[in-house]
Amino acid sequence: MTTLLPPAPTTPAPGGGACATAATPAAAAMRRPVVGSVHSWDLSTGVDGPGTRFVTFLSGCPLTCLYCHNPDTWRMRDGKRTTADDVIAEAGKYTRFIAAAGGGATVSGGEPLLQPVFTGELLHRFKHELGLHTALDTSGFLGVRATEALLRDTDLVLLDIKSWDRATYRKVTGRPLAPTLDFARRLADLGKEVHVRFVLVPGLTDAPDNIAGVAAFAASLGNVSRVDVLPFHKLGEAKWQALGRPFVLHDTPSPTAEQTAQAKGIFEAHGLHAV
Repeated sequence: MTTLLPPAPTTPAPGGGACATAATPAAAAMRRPVVGSVHSWDLSTGVDGPGTRFVTFLSGCPLTCLYCHNPDTWRMRDGKRTTADDVIAEAGKYTRFIAAAGGGATVSGGEPLLQPVFTGELLHRFKHELGLHTALDTSGFLGVRATEALLRDTDLVLLDIKSWDRATYRKVTGRPLAPTLDFARRLADLGKEVHVRFVLVPGLTDAPDNIAGVAAFAASLGNVSRVDVLPFHKLGEAKWQALGRPFVLHDTPSPTAEQTAQAKGIFEAHGLHAV
C-alpha cells in the first residue's frame, strides 16, 4: 500500500475558485473553497470499503483508542490544510481504475465528523462529480454532526463499535459509548447501509458476553450488511514511541486464528455476515 501525501493547497482565485466547487452546498454557503486538515490520502483494497478505494485520512479525533495505529492523526493542527479541490483533483486521476475495480472513495481519519463541512463537501463531490461509491469511516461519537445532506451523499457507513461493555468502551477510547449507539440507530432509521467494525483485543474486548452484546445490537438494526472482526495488532506502536506516548498494550498479543474465528462465530450466530 502506497501512501500519497497531499500536494500543497492551491491558492484560490478571488471570489471563490472553480465553478464546480461554487456549485456544491458547502462552498456555495461559505462562498469560498472548502478547506480541511488532511493527514494523507491513499489507495487501498478491501479494508476501507468494497473494492479499490481512494481514501482521504483527515486529522483530528476526539477518541484516544489504546490500540490506535494512527495516533499521529489525533490532533487537527498536525494535518495539512488542503482544499477540497486538491483532494478531488487527486482522486480524479484514479477514477477509471477505481470504477473498473468496483470501488469508490472513503473519508476516514482521525475522525471525519470532527470536520463535518469538509467531509460533506468531499462526499458530495466524490459522488456527484466523480460518480464514485462513497463511504464514511467513523466511530459515531460525533454522529450528531452528520447532517442529512452529508448522509444522503454517503452510500455506506463503516461504523466502529469498539465494545459493548460501557466501562471497557471508556477504557479503550476515553469516551462514552452512548453517542455511537444513538448514531447507529439513526442510520438504521434512514436505512443507510452499515458495516460494523469490531477490534478483537485479547484480555480487553474479547469476552464472549461483550462480543455478543455488540452482535445483538448490530443484528437488531436491520441495516448491517457486514461485520469486520479486526484482530488487534501492534503495527502502530512505533508511532506511539515517536510521539513520546506510552503504548499500554505493548505486552498484549494478537488474537489467534481460533480466537478470531470464535468471535466471528458469535456474530454469525446472530444472523450477521462476519469477515
